[in-house]
Amino acid sequence: MHTDLTISCVIPAYNEAPRIARVLAAVMCHPQIAEVIVVDDGSHDGTADIVAGLPSVRLIRQATNSGKSAAVARGIAAASGTHVMLLDSDLQGLSGVHISQLIAPVHDGRADMSISLRRNAPVVWRAIGLDYISGERLVPREWVLDDLDTLPHFGLEVHMNRMLIARHARIAVVEWPDVASPYKHTKLGGWVRGLRADAAMLRDMFRTVPLHEAGLQILSMRRLRVRPE
Repeated sequence: MHTDLTISCVIPAYNEAPRIARVLAAVMCHPQIAEVIVVDDGSHDGTADIVAGLPSVRLIRQATNSGKSAAVARGIAAASGTHVMLLDSDLQGLSGVHISQLIAPVHDGRADMSISLRRNAPVVWRAIGLDYISGERLVPREWVLDDLDTLPHFGLEVHMNRMLIARHARIAVVEWPDVASPYKHTKLGGWVRGLRADAAMLRDMFRTVPLHEAGLQILSMRRLRVRPE
């Protein structure tokens, strides 16, 4: 059992005013979360105002939109916990139960990190039992401190995977059949905008790691998975 585990929850947010309050409700009063940090990445829809109204949440404001990687880097640098829980700010159906599920394998000493597998993860990821670019994960803070602020906007997860694989981290995949992340075309108001956003994300991923390394990451992370209890 990990008796000295303290968890800082870091949530990057950009124009998530309609959704972020529901995510925060799941973590603000959770007994295993020591602090909640939201990094508002230059939102212009009132996201920061919503967070500022919650005294138990620490708000960090970025003056301009610098991308998810830079926002998460700033949040991790400000965190005080031994571990950081990363959550996307647009999750649907998230509750305190899901937070406890993500914490349990690390708290119990069965894994070094945990990662979510959401209901609407791509079919391929659900078939192989791993979403290797999931934005919801619990990791030791000291393992993910370096170089995050130099990454492309959406290079975070594959870069983090590289560091965790190098440490042979034991990975627990936590299934969240009640949790979903909205599709980009729904959030952005149309298929064209959604496809452009997906293309930009893929471009950033493969600027960070080449395509063949991304494939190897999947194989390596599957080998490092621990069996669920």
